[in-house]
Amino acid sequence: MRGSKGYYAGTRSLLKKATRDKGKPKIRKVLRDYPPGARVIIKMDSSTQKSMPHKRFHGKIATVKDKRGRGYVVIVPQGKSVKEIIVRSEHLEPYMGSGA
Repeated sequence: MRGSKGYYAGTRSLLKKATRDKGKPKIRKVLRDYPPGARVIIKMDSSTQKSMPHKRFHGKIATVKDKRGRGYVVIVPQGKSVKEIIVRSEHLEPYMGSGA
C-alpha cells in the first residue's frame, strides 16, 4: 500500500498532547502579544488548525517581523535560506534564551 503524502503525514507523535494539556488552548496563549523583533519558538498546537505552520517548522526559533491580522509574520532560517511564514499566536511560545 502506498504511503500517505498529505500535509500532516508523519505527525502522530508531533501533534500529540499530554493528558493535562488536551482541549482548547489557554486564553493567555491566544491573547499574548509579541512585539516586532521578539524571538519565539514555533510549537504547533493541534487543537487549532487555522494558520498552523508546516511540520518542518515545529520546534524552530524564529523572529517576529510584524503582526498581520490575527497572526504574526515570523522569519525562520532554513538551511541557507530564510523563510517568512504567517502563524497565529496559539502556535508560538516566547523564547527565553539558552541561559548560558
